[in-house]
Amino acid sequence: MPLTQVDNQLLQRCLRHESGAWNDFVDRFIGLIYHVIHFTAYHRSATLQPEDVEDLASDVLLAIVAKDYAVLRQFRGQSSLATYLTVIARRVCVQQLSKRASVKEVQLDGKVDREDRPRVERGIEQIEEVQRLKKQLPARDRKVVQLFYIEGRSYEEIATRLNLPVNSIGPILSRARKVIRAARAAKAGTKKPE
Repeated sequence: MPLTQVDNQLLQRCLRHESGAWNDFVDRFIGLIYHVIHFTAYHRSATLQPEDVEDLASDVLLAIVAKDYAVLRQFRGQSSLATYLTVIARRVCVQQLSKRASVKEVQLDGKVDREDRPRVERGIEQIEEVQRLKKQLPARDRKVVQLFYIEGRSYEEIATRLNLPVNSIGPILSRARKVIRAARAAKAGTKKPE
């Protein structure tokens, strides 16, 4: 379905920073954003509290307004605005849920000390760091790490895609986390004390 005239006018008003345009935009699409959050969380078996849903909705809205509406400026009108926003909302939601899952796994690991806590709060497996450090892993483990941490896939999806038993995904990720921690420790050990 192509871009409707109503959505096009609303889009143009936002891009021109007209008074009240952002409020109208949020009123029109917040229900869609909430739906995408609930749908994505359900399919990723993530339990969300009301405050989690609000946080994710804020993350989506922040992604839309970032860099002077860069996401909206990239929209080419080849689909409906709702379809485009669904893709954006899902992408943000998957990234945030993946970060939260990695934090929970590390906390459940029982090896979080006081020095590690700030890193845990930022997400122990930050995407950039995972991209850099996964090169130290065997090929199969690299694929699992890519699918889980970067693409936000579930254990079941990874197992299906890579033709692996689902109960092998957790141990692979655990080994990968050990390699990443060891690389961090080695990097920290190379820094000269002040």
